Amino acid sequence: MGDFTFRISPNIILGSYTASRLGQFASEYGERYMVILDPLLKEVNLTDKIIQPLVEHQVNHFVFDDITTSVSANTVENALKLAREAHVQGIIAAGGAKAISLGRAVAALFNEKQNIYNFFDEAKISEQPIPLICLPTTMRDTFVFTDQLPIIDSRSRKIKLLKVSPSLSKLVMFDPNLSVTLSENQTSSISLEILSVALEAYLSQKATFFSDMLIEKAVELLSYSTDGSPTLTITTPAQELLCQSGMMVSLGSASSSLGAASLLSLCINSRFNISRSLTAGILLPHIIEDASSYKADRVAKIAKIMRIASPEMSASEACEKFSAEARQRLAKEQLPARLKDLNISVEQLSLAAEDAGSLDLINSVQRSMSTDDLFELIKKAF
Repeated sequence: MGDFTFRISPNIILGSYTASRLGQFASEYGERYMVILDPLLKEVNLTDKIIQPLVEHQVNHFVFDDITTSVSANTVENALKLAREAHVQGIIAAGGAKAISLGRAVAALFNEKQNIYNFFDEAKISEQPIPLICLPTTMRDTFVFTDQLPIIDSRSRKIKLLKVSPSLSKLVMFDPNLSVTLSENQTSSISLEILSVALEAYLSQKATFFSDMLIEKAVELLSYSTDGSPTLTITTPAQELLCQSGMMVSLGSASSSLGAASLLSLCINSRFNISRSLTAGILLPHIIEDASSYKADRVAKIAKIMRIASPEMSASEACEKFSAEARQRLAKEQLPARLKDLNISVEQLSLAAEDAGSLDLINSVQRSMSTDDLFELIKKAF
């Protein structure tokens, strides 16, 4: 089991209507903000829930929502230029992974003098970041609690993981009301990704008693959100339970590590702009089957906490039931079941495997894996 290090940062707030207090919290860290908004928030009429609290508390701000399909170095440079010209004192980022990653990048690099491409090579981020407040609207963010920042190199479409301050975010706010507009299909896809990340963190070589505690509780909440509570004593709405689960999985994976499915999903998204949730869901049953050969007991424990397997089942039986259930959920929600269903070739996927194998994150996945191992996983899922 890996060493346990606990930092009480950032502050975390979770609950319905917490976004309505954004202006109050923002005024504690500064007076002028750049608000980075996921363009989808405007499409689903959620922009006012972010902006109105700032107006009511007279927090000076301007909105940046020129986010295309991915967070590339060019997008970061454009956002940085605007933030510096406006002399902002902080960043507010609201939306999915793209908006949160862009907000983290601008806050981390705001006081740096070097070009962003220098940090892709040997330069280290050394200047202090400006205050950052994050509002994830998709119930989870796999990097927001870590010291890693994913940015796409615009020259090659390869993902780069920059090292940032562990205390980059001052505040992370989870408001289930910001995710109520997600479709049933999107919610199902996100739920499978949360389960995939949870399993990876639980299997990781860097897992600790603390990450195990978070993951076990998170998957219990996830089972309540997807399959209902086994008792009438739990009356929390499913959307809020899923938000709680996603937050705890994000914390648990930060204390442990992401795994092969998350790593491949990140690299496939970087090169081909394919949803990380869809890719993780497709890879999940294969991750379960792979892990059944070396950590069957831990895989079985997750399956039993999720109520996918019964308590009396053997570890091997529980693992089989778990992988079968993952495939059934993909079919039930009419989600892609094979990587080829994403209109991508195995030759293209081999590039993503190479990218994944070159990242430092490969050293902390659930077992020792090479680029060849990652490609074998891709072929099985193809």
